[in-house]
Amino acid sequence: MARLVHPDQDILRLREEYARRADAADQDDRYRADNPAYQWMISNRRQHLTALLDRCGIANLSQLRILEVGCGSGGIIREFISLGAEPSRLVGLDLLMDRLRAARGPLPCTPLLCGDGQSLPFESSSFDLVLQFTAFSSILSSAVKQHMASEIARVLKPSAALIWYDFWWNPLNRQTKGIPLKEVQRLFPGCSLRGEKITLAPPLARSLAPRHPALAAFLESLKVLNTHHLLILRKLP
Repeated sequence: MARLVHPDQDILRLREEYARRADAADQDDRYRADNPAYQWMISNRRQHLTALLDRCGIANLSQLRILEVGCGSGGIIREFISLGAEPSRLVGLDLLMDRLRAARGPLPCTPLLCGDGQSLPFESSSFDLVLQFTAFSSILSSAVKQHMASEIARVLKPSAALIWYDFWWNPLNRQTKGIPLKEVQRLFPGCSLRGEKITLAPPLARSLAPRHPALAAFLESLKVLNTHHLLILRKLP
């Protein structure tokens, strides 16, 4: 039976869990920018992302108003800036002020707001693109996920898009819950969907990529051991 979690309790749990992860990350070499396995996973995701953007006709990012829900310390925002997005047209939202403070140094021109995503402080139809990178799998409450999905759909312009990158399967971490494709479709019923399974299971990637990158790439291409969906959901007019 699925565990029921009260929405307010889940937001409190998320704040505590994100704070714990931030403290642990300072001591965890797995997420260091110079870690070869981490670099391989980020580079691999970027290749898939740029290919999917191209296939879906999403170009000229500099002209788009973009929101990231769950921006953390700004890594994904910086990645989109490197892909051509205009810093001042990006907006980041996160639960933890400490993570936003860390983001502000390298992102002086990007508005960064503290909030939980269930009540986005923006007018309807405000954004051309919304980014969601592993925020939903951190939520255990179905009600919180549904509220966030509804808010994301509300702030998207007609025919605008959500970029979704998240676990569909993550059995080793009880603080997360993978989101299968059917649940994504249920959360966003008014959207078309296009994408694929990517990212070799992180324990395997960390083991193989530094010494055997070709083998890691081959296994990732098979998709059966991949743990994330990379999707573009386009709001139907």
